[in-house]
Amino acid sequence: MIFLFPSDYFNPKQVDEMYIEQAASLNKAGFNTAAICLESLGDNSPKISPPLPPNSEVVYRGWMLSPSDYELLVNAVESAGAFPFTSQAEYLLTHYLPNWYPAIADLTPATKFYTIDDDLESELRTLGWERFFIKDYVKSLKTSGGSIIEHPSEIRAIVAEMQKFRGTIEGGICVRLVEDFVVESEKRYFAVRGKLFAACEGEEIPDIVRECAARIYSKFFSVDAVERQDGVKRIVEIGDGQVSDLVGWSAERFAQLWGR
Repeated sequence: MIFLFPSDYFNPKQVDEMYIEQAASLNKAGFNTAAICLESLGDNSPKISPPLPPNSEVVYRGWMLSPSDYELLVNAVESAGAFPFTSQAEYLLTHYLPNWYPAIADLTPATKFYTIDDDLESELRTLGWERFFIKDYVKSLKTSGGSIIEHPSEIRAIVAEMQKFRGTIEGGICVRLVEDFVVESEKRYFAVRGKLFAACEGEEIPDIVRECAARIYSKFFSVDAVERQDGVKRIVEIGDGQVSDLVGWSAERFAQLWGR
């Protein structure tokens, strides 16, 4: 198995600074790593250094990629005679909220999906919720006024802000019911080949996380769980493991997931 990271913009043969610690921990654990110039994905010969060993299994660890760019990444790996650990279908299953939501609808806040051309204000009025969390298929707004609104009339402004600060709306609009979470209780878990891991070795995995993982058919993904004010555990979101940050995790602990 080899881990493939984005390369440094000025030195394509070196892993980007943001991922150096992860790469070093994986190397220390006995794994090989390589760097790929993501800007070269559309080229006939994408820049990967060192070259991927033939027949190797490749785990990408890097920034989120659009479906088309991830397909290019898969093509680059396969053109090198290697195999992607996560297929295109698996990537989209856990990367796009509408793809994983139906499997765990009872474990996570109620969610509705729209296009940017829908009459969003009218749709939100129909829902009748007190507060709405707005995001696209992948991300929420981290700048300006944030992603939570109380009045349907605010929806157009927040969508415009998302387009301004993010450059695009990926997929469509997701409107989630805001539940009363204890924010500081949120934790990230990783699932690798059906086995769940917490940020601290020996830490108990909540039952809701185990139930969630049992319903998701992907070899590598993250699960974020949180506690509500009433003490009930809820799933916040699921993500493709390759592009999930190590929130609350050390690079050393992450390397342990892939025990040899």
